[in-house]
Parts: sequence; C-alpha cells; structure tokens
Amino acid sequence: MEQIAAATPFRKMSERFRGFLPVVVDVETGGFDWNRHALLEIAAAPIDLDENGRYVVGEVASAHVVPAPGTLIDPKSLEITGIDIDHPFRDAKPEREALDLIFAVVRAAVHRHGCQRAILVGHNAHFDLNFLNAAVARVGHKRNPFHPFSVFDTVTLAGVAYGQTVLARAVQAAGMEWNSAHAHSAVYDTERTAELFCRIVNAWPQPAVAVPPPA
Repeated sequence: MEQIAAATPFRKMSERFRGFLPVVVDVETGGFDWNRHALLEIAAAPIDLDENGRYVVGEVASAHVVPAPGTLIDPKSLEITGIDIDHPFRDAKPEREALDLIFAVVRAAVHRHGCQRAILVGHNAHFDLNFLNAAVARVGHKRNPFHPFSVFDTVTLAGVAYGQTVLARAVQAAGMEWNSAHAHSAVYDTERTAELFCRIVNAWPQPAVAVPPPA
C-alpha cells in the first residue's frame, strides 16, 4: 500500500476530504452519558501536511475542564482515567473557556488549509463528538467549527487496515509504540490516535481526480 501511495501525487488538504479538515479529538469524562456526565478533559490535534505532502499531526491544544453545574461524575470513571478533580495544579477551565481555546486552534487550521470546516476524527468518534456537542449546547457556543454529526472513526479504519479495533492494539499493529501508563490522558490518546490516522491515510491511494465539494 505504501508503494502505491508513493507514486500518487498528494493533493491539497482542501481537495482531499471533501473540503473538511480532519481534527483528532479525545475527551475524558465523568461517565458514558454525554447528557448527564461531566466533560473533564479535551484535546484536539488538526491534521497537517509536511513538506512532502504527507499527513502529520499538527499542533495539539488541550484543556482540563471544570465539571459543568448539574453534571455528574462516576467515581469508577476517575479510577480509569486517574483524574484528580481537586488537584491544586490541575488548572481546569470552565467549559466555555476550554471550548474557546480548542476552537481557536481548530479554526486557524481550517483557515490555513482553505477548508470549509473541521470533521472530528476519534477512536469511537461519536462518543467524543456527543460529549463535545453536549458541552457546546450547555454554554450556547455559536462558533463550533466541527461538522455536527459526521466523523472519521479510527476504529473502522484500523479494523480495515490492521484487523484491530482496540486503540492500543491498533497502534502497535501499525508499528508504533504504546505506553499503557500514559493512556486515558486526553493529550496522549489524541496524539496516538492522530498518528494512527496519518499512518493509515498516508498508505492509502488517493483519488485520481479531486472532487469539488457540493455548492
């Protein structure tokens, strides 16, 4: 697959994914119900292009988040993530401020590549998108750069490319390192998921003709 891709000229980002910019997102939360449980961490990494036109991980933006009023935290979730809500150096931000920080980086990347908007890339991507959309709705944010329901899911991509659907196993099957001690951190999981996405997409033959986005 790498040899096929190497012979194919790479296109501008705005021509590759129907005018969307892939942005990898990972959230850490207080449970599984995006309507009830708190958003605790969020990280995002726009996909970029290197000097050879290959997809690489761009600037990672991240924030610890203050649990929104009325949201719940399941103690079992904190056991998995290792998040200490009351840690004095956690430097958590209210949801609106955290979203502003993430969205500013994403919008800048969308503009730089001439794309229409961002599309969320994640491992079990609708989980991350649902928590993101719930936070957007809670604060009434009007400048969400992400597509409201479409995603690229690395579970599916890794299942096709490597026969693996668990993130750790997919990363290792792709020939990259995985550190279990750092897992369940929004930044670490975002970086590994972004690297996995780039590894798969760089190996995939690109379309022979660029199809413009619909008017």
